[in-house]
Amino acid sequence: MNSPLVDVSNDQAATAPPTSASSGRANNKQRDFSDPSLYLNRELAQIEFNSRVMAQAEDPRNPLLERLRFMCISCTNLDEFFEVRVAVLKHHHAFGESQPLADAIPITELLSQIRERALVLVKKQYAFWNNTLLPELEREGIQFLTRETWTVKQKRWLQGYFRNEILPVLSPLGLDPAHPFPRILNKSLTLAVVLAGKDAFGREGHMALLRAPRSLPRIIRLPDEVAGEGISFVFLSDLLHEFMDELFPGMQVKGSYQFRVTRNSELVVDEEEVENLAMALRDELRGRGYAKAVRLEVGSNCPRAITQMLEQNFELTDQDVYLCEGPVNVSRSAAIYDQIDRPDLKFPPFVQRVNRVAVEGDSLFDSIRERDILLHHPFESFATVSELVKQASLDPDVLAIKQTLYRSGIDSQLVDHLIEAARAGKDVTVVVELRARFDEEANLRLANRLQEAGVQVVYGVVGYKTHAKMLLIVRRESGTLRRYVHLSTGNYHHVTSRIYTDFGLMTADPGIGEDAHLLFLQLSGLGPIIKLKHLLHSPFTLHKGLMAKIEREAEYAKAGKPARIIAKFNALNEPEVIETLYAASCDGVQIDLIVRGACTLRPGIPGVSENIRVRSIVGRFLEHSRVYWFQNDDSPEIYCSSADWLYRNLLRRVETCFPILDPSLAARVFDESLRNYLADNTQAWQLGSDGSYTRVLPGDDKLHSAQLSLLEKLCP
Repeated sequence: MNSPLVDVSNDQAATAPPTSASSGRANNKQRDFSDPSLYLNRELAQIEFNSRVMAQAEDPRNPLLERLRFMCISCTNLDEFFEVRVAVLKHHHAFGESQPLADAIPITELLSQIRERALVLVKKQYAFWNNTLLPELEREGIQFLTRETWTVKQKRWLQGYFRNEILPVLSPLGLDPAHPFPRILNKSLTLAVVLAGKDAFGREGHMALLRAPRSLPRIIRLPDEVAGEGISFVFLSDLLHEFMDELFPGMQVKGSYQFRVTRNSELVVDEEEVENLAMALRDELRGRGYAKAVRLEVGSNCPRAITQMLEQNFELTDQDVYLCEGPVNVSRSAAIYDQIDRPDLKFPPFVQRVNRVAVEGDSLFDSIRERDILLHHPFESFATVSELVKQASLDPDVLAIKQTLYRSGIDSQLVDHLIEAARAGKDVTVVVELRARFDEEANLRLANRLQEAGVQVVYGVVGYKTHAKMLLIVRRESGTLRRYVHLSTGNYHHVTSRIYTDFGLMTADPGIGEDAHLLFLQLSGLGPIIKLKHLLHSPFTLHKGLMAKIEREAEYAKAGKPARIIAKFNALNEPEVIETLYAASCDGVQIDLIVRGACTLRPGIPGVSENIRVRSIVGRFLEHSRVYWFQNDDSPEIYCSSADWLYRNLLRRVETCFPILDPSLAARVFDESLRNYLADNTQAWQLGSDGSYTRVLPGDDKLHSAQLSLLEKLCP
């Protein structure tokens, strides 16, 4: 009998004409799936994703302040793209190194294509800022005042604010032989100032630099009595431009021009060569803000001579310069979102549901022992996870707690509960991943705090980031020990749990508990390769397991049986997995991939991937859950995982992939994360074989938003 998980016949966007298995097998034998033309480039695909984020800003169906946030997200995403992806490419290019990627695009050509697409994106961002966002905000009584528009009253107040709050912390630097070009911090707002005349020491003015300290707000809100009607903001850069002469008394300011340099932020630590990883990371972090420059942003009014001077000092070329038709740090405008109380300009608020099963009794352990509990964030509250750790910290029958932490956020209640448990005498072990990008410093502080409380802290495995999300609680019950486990697709982070989509599973299944126990032993004790009953884990069995399950679907297709794969994750670039998907497509397997970000597989190529469809959902919440479903001859298997289908996740990280064994929960995961998202026709984008994305339009079908439907279902 067919499982209810199999029938997706109503999802018109997900269906496609089947390909005969015999024709597919012939193509499969003849085609070389390693052909570079069959692969898209990951970096270019990442820029495409950022363009889809920017499209959310341009979409008038979204509330105005949310459109502002989407624009700012696209800006900060682009910052990180240059800090990491472009920086690594430039490093390889400078040292003559090359990574043999499946698409085989030479680094020089790739950097040129990145610039071409980045220029288009930057142009879109500033066109939207100037031509759409500012006018529409003004119509709503929200203004970003420029110097030309200040009234006498406003200018008087702003000058007082400048003298009292800004001027005392500024330290301009005149450039001369005694004061060479200084080190400029990564992404810091800086102004190049052209001066005339002589200073108090008789030195001839020429050029100075003014760095805006990080302690200063980049956006200043005017008091209501000064702003006039509505709400008014001013960029810090405008104040610096307007009152620059107060920094150089007796001299003439001929012009001031803002710029921002982006630097390589990828930390490089040879873990096998250092005795103390934490100490090595601290040393690297000290220099991160001043690493090699990779991009220079300058105001569009900056004279060519000054731009060339900056290029020379940062060791950049014209190809690294991006002109900004507005503030170089326009992403800082996101700060106004929380300062404006206008619910009509934001997404409707929602109250996260507390899982009904989890609150039926006084003890979560009783509830989990009776049945597995599934949590779907952000629609269901992360507080249930925190409550589980809290109950464990207070329960005298709990003997041990083990947990992985990749990103936990500042002031995490969950961390507080772990500390309370350790102080109560329980054995608490936490695997803290120090190398979580941009959270390294926070994780170092977290590790110190945990250790001071008596928690045993493990830094993971040399050479492999611990990205798995696991919690294991050992409890004595009726004279025996029982394990309670929480596994998740997302981080133990109470803030992101409100804006990322993720699944979490709480279970007392003995097999899963034993698997989690062995994984923690392997992480903390550097033990041998282990054999697990239910879980797949990187870097050992997940990659091989995925390949085997894809090949199994291909065998079913060749036997004339229904064969289908549906998977949802953040990114795909692992060449062997892609080759196996291509081969399965040729054998007649129907494959639907829901990939939020970069995808290097080319769908829809005749004779190769015509049975593969790839879509991306970009909406209010960041799609973060990873779910894999295999039809398996109408005995479907469904897994949730911490791993994307990237080379690093499958082969160079510690990841977990866990089955949903309860049939009712498996059906729920399928319906909410796969069927639902394949039916989306308002926030979905379809990937073409050329690497471009086309927005899915509803046509005559009823409008369906996957995220909105979950809000209506789970947060009524």
